[in-house]
Amino acid sequence: MGASADDLFGGAARGEPATPGSFGEAPAAFRLPDSTRVGPVRLEIADLARSLDYYTGVLGLRAIDRGATEVTLGAHGDARPLVTLVQRAGARPAPRRGRLGLYHFAILLPDRASLGRFVTHLADVGARAGAADHLVSEAFYLQDPDNLGIEVYADRPREAWRRQGRQLMMATDPIDAAGLVQAAGATPWDGMPLGTAMGHVHLHVGAIDAARAFYSDALGFDRIVWSYPGALFLSAGGYHHHLGTNTWAGADARPAGEGDARLAEWTLELPGAAAVEAAAESLARGGFATERRGGDVITRDPWGTQLRLLRG
Repeated sequence: MGASADDLFGGAARGEPATPGSFGEAPAAFRLPDSTRVGPVRLEIADLARSLDYYTGVLGLRAIDRGATEVTLGAHGDARPLVTLVQRAGARPAPRRGRLGLYHFAILLPDRASLGRFVTHLADVGARAGAADHLVSEAFYLQDPDNLGIEVYADRPREAWRRQGRQLMMATDPIDAAGLVQAAGATPWDGMPLGTAMGHVHLHVGAIDAARAFYSDALGFDRIVWSYPGALFLSAGGYHHHLGTNTWAGADARPAGEGDARLAEWTLELPGAAAVEAAAESLARGGFATERRGGDVITRDPWGTQLRLLRG
């Protein structure tokens, strides 16, 4: 479901420098703080041993906490959780066209050299992956054993980002794989490195207008890219996107349910209890339900995807 820079902007379109504050549309009322970040994701999968082999052997994460039916994974040298796998025996894999809910979660590597080492590693283990140059980032796409989508990417320097009007320029162009491998140098891949983070989450939704009402007007994300076909990209603090939403699963797509492999929950880390409460109040003003669990706030988008707001 990609669109090239030529398709979106025309062959001669170069845009203007995307300097801080020069792009994006802010919501009319509450706005998420600039320091908002995406936190760990929680996935329900069919077979814990099978998924653990994939997430450690192919992705290069490491187990930082393990139980009989649940494992939490993070980068090497870092105690911060990135992904929690929860076994639901018999869970149905995601269909090829996808369900409403997860399109992919996206692991952000600290630099281009790390992404180059990851590319070399994928070739070494024979893992299949898609790839794209998004102008603001370079990315590789994989499917886990339950067909849940994963992106692994590295950002381009912000001074390289461009805009047209208030909209950040993003596209889906061919990637320079040879350049990435060259950037890796002679250092071998030895797993997700220190500095790896959860960069963004991308969701299949039922309608873009309803996604905007929930995630921007009520939750408080800025709108960053809105002319990409069938998609809306949102963020806080001038990032290219902390959240992507799209309608590419099709008009008949249904939400993932308890019997499906799925994204059970994703998280946003906000700077302190006051910011979490302000976001909860904004959601309530927009007519969306919230519940408190300890110091966290739980909400669900119009298609049932669960979001937890945490104090970062």
